[in-house]
Parts: sequence; structure tokens; C-alpha cells
Amino acid sequence: MKKVFILCIAVLFIFTGCGKEQEENKNIEDEVVILNIAYQYGLAYAPLIVAQNQGLIEKAYKNITGKDVTVVWNQMSSGADINTGIASGSLDVGFMGIAPAITGVTKGVGYKIFTNLSGQEHCLMTNNINITSFDDLIGSKYQIALVNVGSFQHIILAKALYNSGYDSHILDSNIVAMKHPDGMTALESGSIACHLTSSPYIYMERANENLYEIKAVTETWKKENSFIVGVASENLYNNNEKLYQALCDAIKDAIDYLNNNMEETAKLTCEFNGNNVEDELEYLQQGSYTIETKGIFEFASFMAETGFIDQALESYSDLVFENVIGN
Repeated sequence: MKKVFILCIAVLFIFTGCGKEQEENKNIEDEVVILNIAYQYGLAYAPLIVAQNQGLIEKAYKNITGKDVTVVWNQMSSGADINTGIASGSLDVGFMGIAPAITGVTKGVGYKIFTNLSGQEHCLMTNNINITSFDDLIGSKYQIALVNVGSFQHIILAKALYNSGYDSHILDSNIVAMKHPDGMTALESGSIACHLTSSPYIYMERANENLYEIKAVTETWKKENSFIVGVASENLYNNNEKLYQALCDAIKDAIDYLNNNMEETAKLTCEFNGNNVEDELEYLQQGSYTIETKGIFEFASFMAETGFIDQALESYSDLVFENVIGN
């Protein structure tokens, strides 16, 4: 009788253990995969509207794993905000200008660049006909609106000053931080004197006969060079290879679609950017969209030389994950 009792206990233990293991496996299989992505304003982010509209990340992940992923898109005002999100673990992926991306890498936010997204023309516009060059701004109280201190636009301004023979930080006290659309509104209303921005806002401002362009900024960084890049957390890269691959595949597919179907893309993105389809198409055609980076190591070196970052990077590979191509 004692042997029978022990046997029953053993069988019960086995079935209980199996049940627990099956439950744990089921929980793993049923686990909801969520990818949190942040991006910003402007036509430079057009491929992301394509990816979001067509569910390209979801499709790529399904193709690789046979499973679903929930993608959460968050629109933010600056690269600094995205850096904070990734550092805290609330974001997995961010798209931003190369300046805050480089800053984030050097400060150990916990990410690297996983793709280029776009290159766009930049310019400095003013509503004051008497402002024709940096000479008219230096030592003045004229305010210059750009997206944030330490942003790509800030570094472009500094590089333009440096190239013109000035201290790269001489206009830092003139800067006021504004989102791109708010900066354009402030410029047109006369609340600020100058606005440094990118597509599509530069095209709208250039079309305004009451605004004038300061050319030194436009010539500093051509649209063929990198402007917006994507960064992915090291946690995502190291611990979820399939989701990372799906992300990379989807962004490439979105850029390919944009380049091959600009009219259809314009119909998708025009409402997001507040333009009609015809203007949106024209603006898209003036941008550069590719996964290949260009000039980011040169840009990082300039940032180190002029004190925007504390340490110089040794090589391009310090900035990017292994799958990224470019310089």
C-alpha cells in the first residue's frame, strides 16, 4: 500500500511539472511583442509615414517569425527628448538628426545608428531685410529659432560660422528653441528675426516674399549628406535579433517604396505635413532618401573639435551597428 501511495505522488508530480512547463511555454509564445518608436516633424521623416501606413515593420516581423508585433509610434519635439526616452527604456528606436544621435552615442545613452533615413537642404531665413550676413547677427539681440540647443540645426549654424571664419559658438546666446512649424509661424509673425529649418518649411518660407535667405547656412551641408538617422537601443540589437532585422528590412522597404512611388508617397504624407499633393511631391523630389550614411563621422569630428561633444570618436564603427554602410 505504501508503494502504491508513493507511485501516485510521483505521477502527480510529473503531471504537475509538465503542466507548469506547458503553461510557461504558452506564456512565452503568447507574449505580446511591442516596439516603441519615436520620430519628429518634417518631410525628412517621410519614409516613416510609409512604414506606418503600410504596416511594413509588422509585415517584416511576421515574415521572419510568423508572429505579430505591435508598433507604437510617438511623435516628439527633439532628439534630446528621444535620447531621454531610450535612456529610460520607454523607447526602443528613435529617428533624429545626426547631431543628437552622435551626442547620444558618446554619452552612453545605450544605442547606435542602425540606418540612414534622409538628407535635406537647410537654410537660415529672416524677416528683416537689413540682415544679410552673419555680421548683422553677431553682437545683436536678434533671436534665431531652431529646434533645440545641440540639435542638428544648431551644429549646422556653428559649422557655417566656423567656415566663415567666426567662433562657432558666437551666436549661441541668440538661439531660442522651437519646433519647426512653431519657428516658421514665429518668423512669419515677426516674433523672432530668424529661423533655421529644413524641408518642407524652407520651401514655404522661400515662397514668402517677405522673408530673405542667408546663404552661408545653405552651402554648409548639402542634401546628399546625412541629416536624419535611425538609432536602435543596444538592448534591442543584442536581445531581439529578429525584431531588429525586421526593423531594418522595413525601413529599407519604405525608402525603396518612396523613391519608386513618389506620387503615391506624396498622397500619404501631404496631410501629415500640411501641404497639398502637388507641393508635397515637389518637396519630396528635392530630398535624398537612402539607408546609406554620408558624412556622419566628419560631422562627429567637427562636434568634438568645437566642444559639442566631450570626446572624439576613433572611427565610423563607434557610431553604427555592423549592418550599416556609409561613412
